[in-house]
Amino acid sequence: MFPSRLSEGYQSFLDGRFQTESSRYQKLAEKGQNPEIMLIGCCDSRVSPEVIFDAGPGEMFVVRNVANLVPPYESGSESHHGTSAAIEFGVNGLNVKHIVVLGHASCGGIKAFHDRAEPLSQGDFIRKWMSQIEPVAQRLGGSTGDYKNDLKRLELAVVEESLRNLMTFPFIRRRVERGELELHGTYFGVATGVLFLRNPDTGEFKPCLNAPVVG
Repeated sequence: MFPSRLSEGYQSFLDGRFQTESSRYQKLAEKGQNPEIMLIGCCDSRVSPEVIFDAGPGEMFVVRNVANLVPPYESGSESHHGTSAAIEFGVNGLNVKHIVVLGHASCGGIKAFHDRAEPLSQGDFIRKWMSQIEPVAQRLGGSTGDYKNDLKRLELAVVEESLRNLMTFPFIRRRVERGELELHGTYFGVATGVLFLRNPDTGEFKPCLNAPVVG
């Protein structure tokens, strides 16, 4: 049976948003999408970019994976690269002007890596995917003795690693150097609702819009 939550939600969409924005959907269907913003986020169900940024249809090109990771550029590889393919399309196909990496608190993928959690399947796909951040963890050094702080440090460092890896894509580096594309690092507090922006000059994450830090 199709989940009733989805069918009921779809009915609400038809009766509400689709009615009020029908002309917008029609225009998008006829002329295609033309978003200026590409967002790379985590597939965590608590961190929906469209909800956080109150975005409508056609406003953001969104890519989500475990732990908002961007693998480094690889040329000539026979591997399947879903995230890299989406990046290529967003930059070269849609000509986005901004790429935002959205990290978040309480990330399950990062926690699994940090805790050396038991595999969830025989393939252990999460471990293999998260092994990309091994060098990041090594650069951070050992534990500070504060478990929550260690996790947050790693979550923020993963955002920075994804930004670094974006610059390994030649077509991204060229556009950034020409001033045609900007990269942004962000971090969302699930419990607090506070969005932190990374200062590209200092590497510090500060609350956006002077949002109060809760808890």
